Amino acid sequence: MAFHSFDSACSAPSDQGRLMSDINVTPLVDVMLVLLVIFIITAPLLTSAIRLDLPQTPAAQPSQAEYKVELVVDAEGAVYIDDQPQTTEALLRRLQQLAKAHPDTEVQLRADAAVPYGRMVEIIGTAQQAGLNRVGFVADGLAGGPAPGRKP
Repeated sequence: MAFHSFDSACSAPSDQGRLMSDINVTPLVDVMLVLLVIFIITAPLLTSAIRLDLPQTPAAQPSQAEYKVELVVDAEGAVYIDDQPQTTEALLRRLQQLAKAHPDTEVQLRADAAVPYGRMVEIIGTAQQAGLNRVGFVADGLAGGPAPGRKP
């Protein structure tokens, strides 16, 4: 497909056979702006929709586990995987599937600070019953900086 000059009437006769080799970037910029707006709108929606009041500690560090599953426990003690509520039986089946696929999967618990200790023990017991023994707790870092005695 060839592009010809639009101002061929004003051009010299020798320029009439030349092809126009300029790329029109306006449609490209339009599409990129639309994609940027879509990204800006959808990015906040990609975070978990379950509101938690996580416990805070200055030693909070993200895990570097290769395989992990994140269990969210809200203030009422309901357990969620991928923002889907799970019964104890469904949780056990799901964790058993993960343990069968990757035995070294780490269970990361994001629990509200108001969740009773007994409920957390039940959930950890379910994970261990499924064959997952690596359990980590997710917490928010304090705004004050690192823990005393630790270097930043």
